[in-house]
Amino acid sequence: MAAVSAAKIEVAGGTPATTEATMLYMVIERFKNAPAIYQRLREKGRMMPDGLEYVSSWIDHDFKVCYQLMQTNDFALFDRWTRNWSDLMEFEIVPVRSSAEASVIIAQENELQD
Repeated sequence: MAAVSAAKIEVAGGTPATTEATMLYMVIERFKNAPAIYQRLREKGRMMPDGLEYVSSWIDHDFKVCYQLMQTNDFALFDRWTRNWSDLMEFEIVPVRSSAEASVIIAQENELQD
């Protein structure tokens, strides 16, 4: 995985894929201090730049890892957002697609091979 910024953003598999649609990303946040994270969240909100959209998230039972689905057309916005949180967590950002989209892509590839 290649480091993208001083905020310890990592992109799985190198650079994200691009499509004409908004890209989905699974953001894996590894917490350094969960109580401090939730305090900042209450006080300042998510502190995301315009164009970076939160979709949903899940936290492990130990409050050490958050799996957060986000979307954007501009990957560079992640760098701006993660700078607000890099003292409290490390980030891994993985481009993802829905299972439905994956199914269509695989079906199209199979048709080309036939």
